[in-house]
Amino acid sequence: MKITILSLFPTIITPFFENSIMKKVIDKGIISYEVISIRDFSDDKHKRCDDIPYGGGAGMVLKAQPISAALDYVNAKSKTTIFVSPSGLKYTQKLAYDLSKKNELVIICGRYEGIDQRIVDLYVDFEISVGDYVLSSGEVAALVIIDSVYRLLDGVINPCSLREESFSCECGLLEYPHYTRPYEFKGIEVPDILLSGHHEQIRKWRFMRSVEKTKKNRYDLYLKYLDMKGENDGFDKKN
Repeated sequence: MKITILSLFPTIITPFFENSIMKKVIDKGIISYEVISIRDFSDDKHKRCDDIPYGGGAGMVLKAQPISAALDYVNAKSKTTIFVSPSGLKYTQKLAYDLSKKNELVIICGRYEGIDQRIVDLYVDFEISVGDYVLSSGEVAALVIIDSVYRLLDGVINPCSLREESFSCECGLLEYPHYTRPYEFKGIEVPDILLSGHHEQIRKWRFMRSVEKTKKNRYDLYLKYLDMKGENDGFDKKN
C-alpha cells in the first residue's frame, strides 16, 4: 500500500514514518509513503494557501487552488482520497478494514476552518471524522487513520491478535482485560482461571469480561451486541 499525505506542515507527519516499528514495515515493502507540502503548489507569490471565507465568519479557509494542484500532481482521482474533518463520517474499525484493502490512499489534512468545499466535491471519496471533538490539526487525525490502517495489512501483526482486539470480533465487543507477571500486585491477584490451563474455560471467562467491559464503557455497543443476539425483545436494557 502507498499512502500520500497532503499537508501544510509536513514535519508533523514525517517523524511517524521514521519510528522503528513503521520503518520495519516500510523496509519489508508492506507500505510506502509520500508527504506533499500543499504550500509548494500555491500560485500565490508569497505561497499563501488560505483566505477569508465567503459569507463572513471567523477564521480562514484553505484555498482550492494549491490543494487541487497537489491532488492533480499525485493523480488523486485514480486513488482513494480522504479528507479528515470533524463534519465527516465517523471513523470505525470496519472503515479501517475497508481502507486497508485499497492499494493507494491520499489523505488531505485540513487546517483552520477547513478547506474549500469544492475540493471535497471534486476529489474526495471519504470525508472522515476520527471522533466527536475538534482538533487544531488535520495531521493528527490523519495519523490516527494511517496507524489504524497499516497495522491491518498482511505481515504487520499476527492475525490471531487482530481477531481478539476491541471492535474486531464478530460480536463487536471491547477486548477483555489482560494480566501478566507478577501474580500479585499491590494486593490484587491474577484471576485463578487464567492459571488453570483450561483453555475453553479461559475463553468463556474472557468473553464474559468483554461483555461486562462493553456494557460499562460502551453501552451503545452493548445494545448492538444484544440486538445481534436477538435477546433484546422485552429485555430491560437498563439492567
